[in-house]
Amino acid sequence: MDGIECDEEAISAVADHVGGFFAGHEVDSTLYDLGRSRRAAVPGLRILTVAPGPRADGWTYVTAGCWGAANEEGQGLELVLSAPGRDEGFVELLAMVAYYHATRWLELRHSVPIGRPWAPGSSCDHLLVSRPRLHGPAFEYCSLPGGRARLLEIVPVTAAELAFRREHGHEALERLFEETGTVPTDPHRPCAVA
Repeated sequence: MDGIECDEEAISAVADHVGGFFAGHEVDSTLYDLGRSRRAAVPGLRILTVAPGPRADGWTYVTAGCWGAANEEGQGLELVLSAPGRDEGFVELLAMVAYYHATRWLELRHSVPIGRPWAPGSSCDHLLVSRPRLHGPAFEYCSLPGGRARLLEIVPVTAAELAFRREHGHEALERLFEETGTVPTDPHRPCAVA
């Protein structure tokens, strides 16, 4: 079996996992072209867009194709972004991070500067790779032909929150988010660090 065929099977397995988890939600799959100079980094990248429904009242965007672009011994990542609405800007942001991952290798607890707010009017201009807090552990792992994908959230955060994490640790920041009732999908949320 060649790599392209295996990647298509993996993409299909991720789509099936997302569709099964979000049963009762509309799920669209879009082939995302990163452009001529970047296309080879994440060939066949798809962005799955999950509409609100019985499991989640917001929108969820999931990559399908990162695993094939950057995996080690069959273990790799797909990325998840939860958002307040349907917007092509969220699809583009997730595709940008997929490319970043394919060329620089993201892992749990890594952060990505995005150089602009993640949504208009937001003070969050970085993304933090985290466990899928909004969707739980049943969503986190997906079996694939030849391996397994871990679905991790990219959570919009502020520079001050990242500084807090560097000083106190990732778990301390997660606890702070819980204590302050931080809603990661709210573009206008206040910074959790006082």
